[in-house]
Amino acid sequence: MRTILFIALSSYLIGSIPFGYLLVRVFRGADIRQSGSGNIGATNVARTSPLLGVITLVLDAAKGLGAVVFALLLSRGDMEWLDGDLPPEHFWSAMPSSIYARCIFAAFFAVVGHMFPVWLKFRGGKGVATGLGAFIVLAPRAVLVAIAVFLIVVAIFRYVSLASLVAVLLFPLLAWVFHEYHAVPLALGMLAVCSLLILVKHHENIERLVAGTENRLGAKRG
Repeated sequence: MRTILFIALSSYLIGSIPFGYLLVRVFRGADIRQSGSGNIGATNVARTSPLLGVITLVLDAAKGLGAVVFALLLSRGDMEWLDGDLPPEHFWSAMPSSIYARCIFAAFFAVVGHMFPVWLKFRGGKGVATGLGAFIVLAPRAVLVAIAVFLIVVAIFRYVSLASLVAVLLFPLLAWVFHEYHAVPLALGMLAVCSLLILVKHHENIERLVAGTENRLGAKRG
């Protein structure tokens, strides 16, 4: 239990590093929360600087990946199931459920940390990039299909927010279909809760989509 609590706290702190806010503050001398949507994520940062937006995306995804890797490092003493002949693609399927659960906790709390960073009075990003970085190693097939769905929806409707919402909604179902929750019901439940939190953080986008005022990709602003 103490290990789980330590992983949860550490992952939250890793996820709470506000890279978008820090990058804009350092290189633009501005507060990203005072421009655009007020979000600290890559999309809003890109409105200030496309380059900083890309860097924010990479770093936010790295937070999720880093939290999962850290959870694995903490569990290295329990990794007797590994041997030198184990193919890389069987790494997760051979992993004991207890260690997989720790990784899911790490991914979940990294996303929560990004959404509600203590350093910015719990006003953070929407969690998509951090979730992508965390779950790409835990549920790779589900993530890849979700990315494909995202790209298709963007190509058809040109709404990035709508594409994100559809992909996030499908993600827990995809993880279930591909059996990438490691037969751990708690893991599947945490995936669903994580998706729900991301949807809630998109509430303003949902309101604009319903009202028909959401910005389309490539559309000129008046």
